[in-house]
Amino acid sequence: MEKTEMESILAYVETFFSQSGAHDLDHILRVTRLCEEIGRAEGADMRVLIPAALFHDIARPIEDETGIPHQEEGARIAEAYLRQAGYDAERIPAIVHAIRTHRYSTGAEPETLEAKILSDADKLDAMGAVGIARTFLQAGEHGGGIGDAASHIHEKLLNLRGLMYTDGAGEIAEQRHALLQRFVESLEDETALTIELFHSGS
Repeated sequence: MEKTEMESILAYVETFFSQSGAHDLDHILRVTRLCEEIGRAEGADMRVLIPAALFHDIARPIEDETGIPHQEEGARIAEAYLRQAGYDAERIPAIVHAIRTHRYSTGAEPETLEAKILSDADKLDAMGAVGIARTFLQAGEHGGGIGDAASHIHEKLLNLRGLMYTDGAGEIAEQRHALLQRFVESLEDETALTIELFHSGS
């Protein structure tokens, strides 16, 4: 993919994000970087994968406002932009498919290598140190606290390791899962100590 194309897409995507959050522009850039790393190792078509990564969460702000699923609206926005920009028409359907199926919780199954890599990269950004930071950020965005974030880690993040499609993502997931486990153990130890001290002093 030519640098000028990627820069143009990124500049367009940036216009949809006015503030930071758990699903912000930084998240998109991290997922894109992971896609580049995994995609090269897996032999992916980067002219499909990188645009899909840049567009994958473009409609998150719209979903927050309207409830429209961001993977569907994002796919629509990406297709309209890429066709108007004269992007390779043969690759656009594959880009749209990757965006539509990147959200593992919907049950939509990615069928191409590029779609699988995007799904993996998106899940990886929910793991490890960044995943922990994003979880607490998201809990705060919804008025939650430490307990809410910890529940999310147990219910979702600790299950992601076994959901990777590609070998490259699986190796990264093992490392990030181990960090998640260490964090959970430390958090449980520290919060248990706080509860114990509170009760012993009451």
